[in-house]
Amino acid sequence: MKTSKRFFISISTLLFIARMVQAHAFLDHADPGVGSRVRNTPSAVRVWFTEKLEPAFCSLRVFDESGAEIDKRDMTIDSANGATLKVSLPVLKPGKYKVVWRVVSIDTHSTNGEFTFEVTSP
Repeated sequence: MKTSKRFFISISTLLFIARMVQAHAFLDHADPGVGSRVRNTPSAVRVWFTEKLEPAFCSLRVFDESGAEIDKRDMTIDSANGATLKVSLPVLKPGKYKVVWRVVSIDTHSTNGEFTFEVTSP
C-alpha cells in the first residue's frame, strides 16, 4: 500500500508541475523569424506565444542598432487567437534590429525575452 501511495503522490506532483510549466506564455515563433535575415522591410513584427495573453500587461518593442525604439508603438493582440502580438514598423534601413517582449498570460504569469533579426540590402 505504501508503494502505491508514493506512486500516486509522485504522479500527482509531476502533473501539477507540468501544469504550472504550461501556464506560462512562451515564445512559439515570430515573423520575421528569430535570428533571421530578410531582404525586404517587414511591415510589422508578429510574435506568437503558447498561451493567451492579458493585453493590459504586454509589450512588444523594436530597437535599431543604436538602441532607439523604431516601431510605431501601436502594439495589438490578435483578437482571433489572443496569443499573438503585433507592432507596425516604418521602412527599415539595412541593419540589425532587436525585438523585446514582455507578456502576462491570462493566468497572470509573466515572461519576457528578446531576439534579433537583420534587414539586408535588396
